[in-house]
Amino acid sequence: MDIVKDYKSLLELKKQYSKLVDLRYNDEAVEAVQERHILVCGGPGCKASKSDEINEELNKEIQRLNIGDKVKVVNTGCFGFCSEGPVMEIVPDNVFYVRVKPEDVKEIIESHIMQDKVVERLLYEHPETKERIKNKKEIPFYKKQVKIALKNCGRINPESIEEAIGASAYTALGKVLTEMTQEEVIKEVTESGLRGRGGGGFPTGRKWESARRSQNDIKYVICNADEGDPGAFMDRALLEGDPHSVLEAMAICGYAIGSHQGYIYIRAEYPLAVERLRIAMDQAEKMGLLGKNILGTGFDFDIEIRYGAGAFVCGEATALIHSIEGLRGEPTMKPPRTSDKGLWLKPTCVNNVETFANICQIINNGANWYNSIGTDRSAGTKVFALAGKVNNVGLVEVPMGTPLKDILFEIGGGIKDNKELKAVQTGGPSGGCIPTQFVDIPIEYDTLTEIGSMMGSGGMIVMDEDNCMVDIAKFYLEFTVDESCGKCTPCRIGNKRLLELLEKITKGQGTESDLADMKDLCEVIRDTSLCGLGESAPNPVLSTLQYFYNEYLEHVKDKHCAAGVCKDLLTYEITDKCIGCTKCAKGCPVNCIDGKIKTKHSINLDSCIKCGSCYDACPVKAITIK
Repeated sequence: MDIVKDYKSLLELKKQYSKLVDLRYNDEAVEAVQERHILVCGGPGCKASKSDEINEELNKEIQRLNIGDKVKVVNTGCFGFCSEGPVMEIVPDNVFYVRVKPEDVKEIIESHIMQDKVVERLLYEHPETKERIKNKKEIPFYKKQVKIALKNCGRINPESIEEAIGASAYTALGKVLTEMTQEEVIKEVTESGLRGRGGGGFPTGRKWESARRSQNDIKYVICNADEGDPGAFMDRALLEGDPHSVLEAMAICGYAIGSHQGYIYIRAEYPLAVERLRIAMDQAEKMGLLGKNILGTGFDFDIEIRYGAGAFVCGEATALIHSIEGLRGEPTMKPPRTSDKGLWLKPTCVNNVETFANICQIINNGANWYNSIGTDRSAGTKVFALAGKVNNVGLVEVPMGTPLKDILFEIGGGIKDNKELKAVQTGGPSGGCIPTQFVDIPIEYDTLTEIGSMMGSGGMIVMDEDNCMVDIAKFYLEFTVDESCGKCTPCRIGNKRLLELLEKITKGQGTESDLADMKDLCEVIRDTSLCGLGESAPNPVLSTLQYFYNEYLEHVKDKHCAAGVCKDLLTYEITDKCIGCTKCAKGCPVNCIDGKIKTKHSINLDSCIKCGSCYDACPVKAITIK
């Protein structure tokens, strides 16, 4: 492995290594193909669907046919199109295959690689036109996406520093260390308009400047990779697909604020991300791009990994810091801010993974380039984990200001089973539920806050007509009650009382006065909690009360759940369609169904536990839910 002595030698290596990856960044297919690269998604979703076996089969076929000089298999990070995985792309042909199985490999090699014949059946099929689409960029899921943070995910082998350098890794660090002062680096980041992607949206340049001004011989840089929102997997995918971009950005931050030590705080439940981070760190240290005297400039910067145990509250900066220190993960009051007194009471700059993933491209391309994307108040792009009742589940990166409906209906491919959109929950447990009346809203920090939600780290859960919004509020509150550190009374007790009111309502025992009490309690918790977790915990309740009040009224006045979700409010009834097959009675765990064979059956409602086994067992759909 080469040791990089200075910035000039790094640029020489970039030229040399760029040959490894240039094919993958071509916008146009090359006519005379000399070499092909088969890029196979190595994200957890595709791995779970046997992408590792696909890799093995590809290499076996290549070896069997002795064509290793003509084709190379590359295990990449996540492509983002999770609902169509496992996926692969063959470049420079720019042919994108979906739902690939290990048994498809032989045909791909023999047809596509050996005979230049595209395997049509493995191409993406447009759901409306039924057209088979060959080029990934023409697939609706990718058409409106703009990749900045995810630029290299799905393009390079994350375990190869040579490929990373070929794709410009560490050139921004070299530029910073040899051509820019601390003030110039922070000015560039400030003028870019980059705001923290971890949830709060605080201007990144201001945070760095505050840490730089703090007078102390020892300072720290922390990367917050403790991604705890249900349904969120953006940071994990970034670390798994392009770890060097985060390591490089942390070193740039260290130079800018005067720090020589960084920590990555990552939850232990992300073994693949941890493994690839460790490989990347080891490679960077061996090449002289981390550690002592980086690029011969005299600048030292080391990075260590610290594990989190999955506590959601440790996503908050002060709780995270206490966890690294070996203390209980509890937040503390501000001021002082972490930029003044953070880790071991030293000035500390904390940014999340996605924030760091934007830094190198800002340095390489300039602040004006970056802030030309997005909106005046929210520059750049945002990565979202699109999940729930939507056809195209996956990882999405779009310019700030993109209308919500474009994400849902163009990129996301619309609602599953042609059902009606009901709401979109953004910001995880700290966010709110956005009703359909705001489907045209541009997605940016301030617009989401104005309607009672928030950007958060980027979770986006889609809900349809079959979702009960009271139950959704209860689900998120159950999560925050479990994850509360218990340090402050409003969060520890207030959220528990709030959850009890929701449980009372979903059991059909609620009253209209409970709704008023809930709203008052939400406001008290929001205004008096110690940290961001407690302050934002009532958001799902407040937003559903505001936009779906009729559903709450239906639960407390009519004792009915129209979505059929709240089990205690359901009534099962056997209709005249019943053919007397007895399957419902045989499956009932409490023997509450009476009736002889070939005669209509009936349910004893006093004994019924509303488990739904009869509804599932009935072959003629003779059982209704009211």
